[in-house]
Amino acid sequence: SLIGGNPMFLTEAELQTLSGKIKPSAQVRWLKTEKIAHIIGGDGKPKVLRDLVVARLGGSAQTRPEPQLRLAS
Repeated sequence: SLIGGNPMFLTEAELQTLSGKIKPSAQVRWLKTEKIAHIIGGDGKPKVLRDLVVARLGGSAQTRPEPQLRLAS
């Protein structure tokens, strides 16, 4: 799903680039070694939240700002 125009989870290609691993089982081992939180999807492949990785690498997540309520004075 998309949040703020960015996918919630890293793509398979991004996860391969990040881990340097192609096989999902090898990616899971790498994620565990790096202590990166993940879940295993119904397809047997690891899913990693994009914002988690961005924050871990020192960036800031690209999220939409919350709407601001303006009261007339």
